[in-house]
Amino acid sequence: MWIVKHLVSTVLRNAGHHGLFHRCLGSLPKLEHRYLHCTCCWRSRISIPDFDLLTSTISSEVCEDEGKSLDLNYSPEERTAILERLNTATVNDLAQVKLLRGRKCVNIVEYRTQNGPFKDLESITKVPLFKHKTALVVFHSILHPNEKRESRKPSIQGLMKSLKPAVDRKFLEEARSIVSIVSGMDKIAWAHMDRGLHVLDWKQQKCPNFAKEPFMASAYFDDISSVVSRIPEADIYLMEKSAVTLQNMSMYHVLVHLRTVEAMLFVLLGQRNKPGAAPNVLNMVRLAVGRHFGLMVGDARTSGDHLVRQMMTDSVWQKNPRVSFPPPLVVRYRSTLELQARKNGDELCDALLQAIAFYEKLSELKAE
Repeated sequence: MWIVKHLVSTVLRNAGHHGLFHRCLGSLPKLEHRYLHCTCCWRSRISIPDFDLLTSTISSEVCEDEGKSLDLNYSPEERTAILERLNTATVNDLAQVKLLRGRKCVNIVEYRTQNGPFKDLESITKVPLFKHKTALVVFHSILHPNEKRESRKPSIQGLMKSLKPAVDRKFLEEARSIVSIVSGMDKIAWAHMDRGLHVLDWKQQKCPNFAKEPFMASAYFDDISSVVSRIPEADIYLMEKSAVTLQNMSMYHVLVHLRTVEAMLFVLLGQRNKPGAAPNVLNMVRLAVGRHFGLMVGDARTSGDHLVRQMMTDSVWQKNPRVSFPPPLVVRYRSTLELQARKNGDELCDALLQAIAFYEKLSELKAE
């Protein structure tokens, strides 16, 4: 108690001076003239020379659009065009609209099936995953569908940005063949493909030491060395860069496993390169491949086994298929890629799709 009394007496003694709880008005620092942007509408700058002005500005002027009905932002003709798209478009058509790919377009179709067509724009906020700001972006994309497409630069947003380490564009264009490699928890798969999208080799190999404790590096090395000895020569070795990060600690052991396999593959395959040449072992971001084939649901990528099975069928029946498979490979993997056995072919499918995405993105790059 005497400590409290001592502090109180000290404060009182220092009244009128620069104490712990008192500061003269003349000593207040000058506030810098700064600006903020409203996080609701991002419409205007907010001057904040002091806290009172900031409070009054936010409460009276900036966020008024947040409470305004969506219908009031558009003319009758625009509202009619938006509602027609929302009420008649299929899931695939809606997926072409900005922010609607994935679960949002499915939610729209499910909502109008259960509740009837949308009668006004404001009713879309009743659909799961839709908020005011999301609806504004979606409506703008419906009214101006070609706006983003005209300004897009494939070379920046496509292939070059999804590859690590960075390589010269000319090196990619001169590559005659690639080997696309995907690692799983107990196997490694690879697809050897040329520039004409002809599948030259397509295999996977079990790695029994991956699942054996105590997970010795030497055991990993034996399995990976065995795989590398079977991988054919190519100009570029393309390895999948998974989306697993340290943010999800429950997946830490998976991350360590994938990074260990990746590092050993980089070293062993890199030995095939000539001294001083450009890197021949590259990472391709897994999510970039998922977006290329429309396999994303939110931030997660779904399986592409149905795409691969369709490509194999087209290779047999179509004159100019998207991808050409040798008949022996079609026969070999027909049962492996059946739906009930999909887990046996996930890495095979991913390796093939990664190779196709690489060449198709390369074609976009050359066409710009």
